[in-house]
Amino acid sequence: MSADVQFTRDYQKKIPFVAHLGLVTETLGKGTARLSMALPEHFTNSLGTAHGGVIMSLLDVALCTAARTLHPDSMGVVTIDMSTSFIGGGSGDRLIAEARVLRDARSMTFVEAEAKNADGSLVAKAIGTVKVRLRETKGG
Repeated sequence: MSADVQFTRDYQKKIPFVAHLGLVTETLGKGTARLSMALPEHFTNSLGTAHGGVIMSLLDVALCTAARTLHPDSMGVVTIDMSTSFIGGGSGDRLIAEARVLRDARSMTFVEAEAKNADGSLVAKAIGTVKVRLRETKGG
């Protein structure tokens, strides 16, 4: 496991909601991230598929994680806007999200992500804008 993946996993442990969902960072690249999560019954809706809020949470964290790979010295990143289209039902025992940066600027990053079932079938697609929280510098 790379040091960046370990750093991201350790950082995400500090976010109680992410820990509650059981999100796992699998891989990171420059401007990319792949996360996964188990899909226990208590994360499903009345149809027995993944609840939309769970899917959106997975996508949100994936978007932010991909953006953060380009800003390792920042204080963190926050979602400003996210638009999600639900395409199929989340089912099986695991969901996977893959995110990639579309355009990066000093304080804003534009990112897209897809959530899929373990069999590769598409569940949802999101596009978002992430604000980079830069560290303040002294004497600037």
